[in-house]
Order: sequence, then C-alpha cells, then structure tokens
Amino acid sequence: MAEIVAVCTSEKKGTVKRPQPAITLQADFGIIGDAHAGEWHRQVSLLAEESTLPLKAQFSHIAPGAFAENILTKGMTLHTLPIGTRLVIEDVLLEITQIGKECHTACEIRRLTGDCVMPREGVFARVLRGGVLRPGSPITIQEVDCV
Repeated sequence: MAEIVAVCTSEKKGTVKRPQPAITLQADFGIIGDAHAGEWHRQVSLLAEESTLPLKAQFSHIAPGAFAENILTKGMTLHTLPIGTRLVIEDVLLEITQIGKECHTACEIRRLTGDCVMPREGVFARVLRGGVLRPGSPITIQEVDCV
C-alpha cells in the first residue's frame, strides 16, 4: 500500500523544505504556510522515496524535503501516473497537473550532488479538497466511474 513518508514545507521558494508533523491543505490554494501555495497548477509537490534512493545511497545525509517536495511517498511510482490522476489521501483529494519541471539554476541538491530527481520524477498537483495530512497516511487512486 502506498503511504506518506514525510510532509514538508518552506517559507521561501528556492529553499529546502523542512519536515513537519502535519500539513493543512486548502482547496484551490495548496498547503497553508508553504511558499508554493497559491492559485496555480503546482500547489503541492510530491516525490516517491523510491526515486531518491540512488542519490541517498551516495549521500546518506539527504533528508525528506531536500528535493523541495511537500509530500514524500512510498509504494507508488508517481511519475508514471497520467496527468489528471486523482489521489485520495485521508480527506484530501489531489489532481496531478504536471510531471517533472525545469530545475532552477540555484538548485541546492544539484549543486551538492550533481543531480536532482525532481525535473524527471517530481509530480505536481492542485488541491481539489483540503484536509490534514501526516506521515503514515495511506494514498489511493480515485477510481473513475465509467458510464
């Protein structure tokens, strides 16, 4: 079963996010207190822990949030899900809007390790229904009814 490993926020863009005990998501906005929240298509960033393992094998000090991900997951290959996929996590409903991104030139992880996985395997979503998320919360894909 897929689940959340860590939830992370940052007050400024372009910085490493810090793990939190819980985060509150607001519909059509994102994570309360996170620099990337707002009325746009990349309100929340997700990254599978499995995507970080090659770099963590070389740099064991890499912590959750180091890739600027809001939600670190395990048990689901996020970057293979099609855009439009809806994820249910507790009461929260997220819709995947983008896979990967252009890495900015000041990327701290790329500077330290020579690589950053977010441009290839990071997933971005908008919040359709808000709520509170914590490490350990299960993640499922919302089934679509076919008529």
